[in-house]
Order: sequence, then C-alpha cells, then structure tokens
Amino acid sequence: MSESGLRVTLIPTPSPRGAWVLLLGGLLGVLFAAEAQAQGRGVRRGPPAFSRGNVPTWTLPSGFEQDVFTFARVRYTSTMDRTSYAWWTDYPDADVNLSWRLHQVTALAVAPDGHVLELTDPELARYPFLFMSGVPAIVLREAEVVALRRHLLSGGFLLVDDFWGERPWAHFEREVLRRVFPDRPVEELPPEHPIFHFVFHLKEKPQIPNVYHATRYRGTGITWEVEDGKTPHYRAVRDERGRLLLLACHNTDLGDGWEEEMTNPDYFAEFSEPKAYPLAINIILYVLTH
Repeated sequence: MSESGLRVTLIPTPSPRGAWVLLLGGLLGVLFAAEAQAQGRGVRRGPPAFSRGNVPTWTLPSGFEQDVFTFARVRYTSTMDRTSYAWWTDYPDADVNLSWRLHQVTALAVAPDGHVLELTDPELARYPFLFMSGVPAIVLREAEVVALRRHLLSGGFLLVDDFWGERPWAHFEREVLRRVFPDRPVEELPPEHPIFHFVFHLKEKPQIPNVYHATRYRGTGITWEVEDGKTPHYRAVRDERGRLLLLACHNTDLGDGWEEEMTNPDYFAEFSEPKAYPLAINIILYVLTH
C-alpha cells in the first residue's frame, strides 16, 4: 500500500447531510495506471489552444449541465508570459486530466473541459472553485482584487499552485494576499489537517517537482526545484467561521503531477498517483463539504 492509501477506491456518495462514503478495494491504482497508458500528450510550449487530446470525454445529464463541479482556471496578467509565470502554466492538460480523474473515481458530476475566466467575468459566481497556477509574476488590477475578495467571502475558494522560493512567495503575498485580505492571517496547515487525510491519508505534506526535475534527480531524494524551496508549504486564509477561503501550495507543483502523468512512468508512480491526485481529491472534496 502506498503512503496515500491508494488501495482505497474512492466512491464518494453524497448523503442528505453531505457526507462521503468510501468503499475499500484495489481499483483506483489499477484505473490510474491503465488510463495513463493512453493519455500522454507531450510537452507544451507557450499558451496552447484548448484540446482534450485522447483523454476520454463524457456527457452530462440533460438539464443538469450547469449543476456540476467545474475546474475553473483564472486568467490573469503577469509581467512574464511564459510557463511557470503565466496563467496558462500546465494548461490545458492539468485541467483535463484532473477533471477526468474526478469523473472516473468519484461520484461528483464533473464538467469534462473545465473553464477559463477572468476575475471580473460576470459569470464568476457560477464557479465557486477557482485555480491559479504559476503566480511568481502575477499582477492584479484593483477591480480584480475587489472581485476576488467578494467571491471568496460569498462562498468561493481559491487554490494556488506552482511557485517556488522566497521571492515568488513575497511577490504573491504582496500582490494578492495582502491586497485581497489585508487583515486576515495566513496560516501554515499542519500535517494533521483534514486536507491531508480527508479521503486519502498522506503521511507528510507532499512536495511534487516538475517532471523534468524529477527525472533528472530521480533516486537522489531531491524534490525541490530551487535551493530556498526545500520545504513545501500549504498556507491558508480562513473566514470568521474557520472556512478555508484560499489555499496556496508553495514549493510544490500539483499541476505538473496532473499534466505530465504519462510523460514518464516513474514520475506517474512516484508523484502523480500517490501524491498529486490524492491531494487534489482531498482538497476538492473537503472544500465542497466544509
């Protein structure tokens, strides 16, 4: 059994009280390994046009197309328009693969293609779960700051991923956190927080490098991409009732674990299957039920 307990097949079934039922088995790892054989789509350079590649798709029940979980990625401005520094980092592969896995192994009704939108989009309220990736050079207009604050305080949640080192953190804290929530503390989630155990049990807060870094340093124990990024951080902001408004995954790259699941089978076995997907499922199901 892996450290995340991937011999537990996730089949969450919402009860009237919003609980989730787990059924034991060995199916999840088998499904992931088998499907990964068909999903590799190569390296992306620049902001790509949306494509599912050969990732399976599915239809939603007629009349319920809007009553689904949608992985919504925020399109923002940055001072450097390149991967790891722009809104399209890991797009669209990460979005498509994670949506497929959620559809495949949970009882969530999931939109197959995800969605990309700006914070000032009039339809923002339709997407309670937001995702940002590659934020070391993010720049927000005041209207975006106001819209994001309103959205999160109205029941929304923001997951931030894939930025490494102290300078990128300082920039994100100054440009986003202190402007959106100037008076709210930022707290480090401890390893015992339910985010790391809600469905899959993670023995430690995972650090997931990009696939090329992982391949280069395989077997050395080095999973950090920069010298001042050796420790993974999961930092949260809460509202007055304790609900998570925002989770920033710093010194780690969950998105590459989804995007590159087929690029290297060792990467899939070491990072995608036991860490990136379990943690994503934990986060999503936790924030949907809390």
